[in-house]
Amino acid sequence: MAGPKMKIVVLDGYTLNPGDLSWAPLEALGEFTVYDRSTPEQAIERCKGAEIILINKIKIREQEIEALLSLKYIGLLSTGYDVVDINAASKRGIIVTNVPSYGTESVAQMVFALLLELSNNVGLHNEAVKNGEWSGRNDFCFWKRPLIELYGKTIGFIGFGRIGQATAKIAKSFGMKVIYFVPKKKIIEEAEWVSLDELLKGSDIISLHCPLNNDTRGIINTSALEKMKDTALLINTSRGPLINEEDLASALNNDRIAGAGLDVLSIEPPANTNPLFNAKNCIITPHIAWATIEARTRLLNTATKNLKSFLNGKPENTVG
Repeated sequence: MAGPKMKIVVLDGYTLNPGDLSWAPLEALGEFTVYDRSTPEQAIERCKGAEIILINKIKIREQEIEALLSLKYIGLLSTGYDVVDINAASKRGIIVTNVPSYGTESVAQMVFALLLELSNNVGLHNEAVKNGEWSGRNDFCFWKRPLIELYGKTIGFIGFGRIGQATAKIAKSFGMKVIYFVPKKKIIEEAEWVSLDELLKGSDIISLHCPLNNDTRGIINTSALEKMKDTALLINTSRGPLINEEDLASALNNDRIAGAGLDVLSIEPPANTNPLFNAKNCIITPHIAWATIEARTRLLNTATKNLKSFLNGKPENTVG
């Protein structure tokens, strides 16, 4: 790392660090500039002369790669790397790295936050109590929706990588039966592989943990929803486009399934016209499963380690 310090630009740092983390470890590695947000139009101008750029969701395509003649390294502040044109970067000899596995435990926790809210309706009953619905009643308790016990229920995972398996461990602690579907059958201890049709028909809860690709886009659609139990709950902390949102809204509003807990949508941020906003028993959170301070700290630490390794000539966590 001898010689002049390289120019480092963070194009969209706010999501990872809105002010509760420190950029100091990265600042020590070069001439460091961080922007909270950047538009695609601003990216090239802001990165002129930069050897290193760090990004979360802003897209770096062939146009930007060809224009940024000094660029040597793109560090993703995320696991997914579909926002980078990997082929264009490879042609230029630009190293691209990502941060795998930083949010496994946090996302697994969020699956159960959504599932427990659907099962116990804590928010609904808290609001009811504070609106005076408990005061002055003749009975010592009341409930506004049926309460569901998770013990003995079957939870089905579509996709069963690190996060799915971490979530399954939590499910087992609740006394739930775990089944899963992945395209290529594999044996995993204490979980049963089943076909996709068997999973859709047999699960009380379905949790999505598969990558988004041509085979999985819209995997939850009218056909899939019609196979599910009318008491089933659907959880998605993976990728929004795995679900056909019109089909899901229709299924919820017509009591084809009992509820959904979603941390991701097909377009983020969503339009106010998203059909799920008015769907029955549908909980939506703003893509925050990954965003615990612990997970974001791990992400930043690993991103820093990735950059140090690159500067030392031994890049780690490369993609492409």
